[in-house]
Amino acid sequence: MENESLKNSSIIPKKYIGSFILVTSLFALWGFANDITNPLVAAFKAVFDNLSNAQSSTIQFAFYGGYATMAIPAALFIQRYSYKAGILLGLALYATGALLFIPAANTMQFIWFPLSLYVLTFGLAFLETTANPYILSMGDEETATQRLNLAQAFNPIGSLLGMYIASKLILAKLSTSQFRDNQLVANPEYANLPANEVNERINSAYELFKSTEPSTFAANQISDIAIIRNPYAILGAVVVLMFIIFLLKKMPDTGNRGAQMSAKDSASRLFKNACWREGVIAQTFYVAAQITCWTFIIQYAMENVAGMTLSKAQNYNIAAMGLFLVSRFICTFLLKYFSPGKLLMQLSSLASILMLFTIFLQNYAGLLCLVGISGCMSLMFPTIYGIALKGTGDDAKIGSAGLVFAIVGGALMPLAMGFIMDGDGLGKLNAVSLSFFMPLISFVIIAIFGYRTNYLLSNR
Repeated sequence: MENESLKNSSIIPKKYIGSFILVTSLFALWGFANDITNPLVAAFKAVFDNLSNAQSSTIQFAFYGGYATMAIPAALFIQRYSYKAGILLGLALYATGALLFIPAANTMQFIWFPLSLYVLTFGLAFLETTANPYILSMGDEETATQRLNLAQAFNPIGSLLGMYIASKLILAKLSTSQFRDNQLVANPEYANLPANEVNERINSAYELFKSTEPSTFAANQISDIAIIRNPYAILGAVVVLMFIIFLLKKMPDTGNRGAQMSAKDSASRLFKNACWREGVIAQTFYVAAQITCWTFIIQYAMENVAGMTLSKAQNYNIAAMGLFLVSRFICTFLLKYFSPGKLLMQLSSLASILMLFTIFLQNYAGLLCLVGISGCMSLMFPTIYGIALKGTGDDAKIGSAGLVFAIVGGALMPLAMGFIMDGDGLGKLNAVSLSFFMPLISFVIIAIFGYRTNYLLSNR
């Protein structure tokens, strides 16, 4: 009966189409920021060669920590004012953080880059806290999850562009990447050696280069930092333009302002809502899994596949995002016929199986399994979001803040995995492969939430 009503309902009413398209463009805009930033963990470790995996992972800690810091203030802001005001403030903070890369590059100090990203994600927190419930409110509640999946389908378009720029205009241009390429060409015998041994030999050659040609190394470092800075400076200008467009555009009132509602009362009702509570937990683990799979695919490829370079490894990230994009549209279509919770459980279970292959194979096939997991992940974020907020009404603004706060998982798990990667591994499992047990646990938790969804919704 429910599936039949979904087939007959309009996903986007005509009166909202223009605004829906404009707000949907924001999904691509923060997708770009997310996925041009993920490879920076590897990039900064290469540029600031004295950084450990854990230290370079502070990029993700700062990036997703910004979400956690500003999610609740953002919800309170849009509750008091409007969705449009939240979007404008979000774009202003986004642009500020991106443009801070210019003075950060001038300092030549790593610490200023995470701080710039911290400010940037203040803006993303406002945008996500605002845009997700705004999209949900642009039509019937019965089609809200479909509508959000459709809007979220444009997120990976921005992500793909971010990954492409990271691969072609950042990672491939870094002097360290070029040094590695030159070493592989100069030593063809490396093609027949295990990946870890190749890495050790190239790292030793690089240490020798640093000690014998310090002035060239210093000049390369200055050039590399400028390479990282430039895309963010351009991004800041683009976001300023988007700010102007939204400032001039009249946005619809969807009837969900809730300006007079008590945030305390909303929070009280939400914490009594088991579906929302468990949805926040599931979303925390989902974001953690997503970010770690995309951030550390480079490390996995370089550790387990001989002859791999930074830019080549990033190509597998691009492939993963391409699969993610295609799967998002497929899953949006399937939601017309299948229960969101059931589909969520099935795809999470499949992701768990693929992750086991990733961990234990430790070769090219394992890398392909890691890429394949992205096809399973495409459904998860918007579906968990829609399930958790279903039936919450004007409490959705505060509820959305909790779900955006859940992005803190993307700050904590990469840091933990970085510490594991700095270790010695376990038995035949190298340290990089061992660290992927953490996203495996995440997918199991999401599968449990999907299994429980019907029960939770029926008892709401």
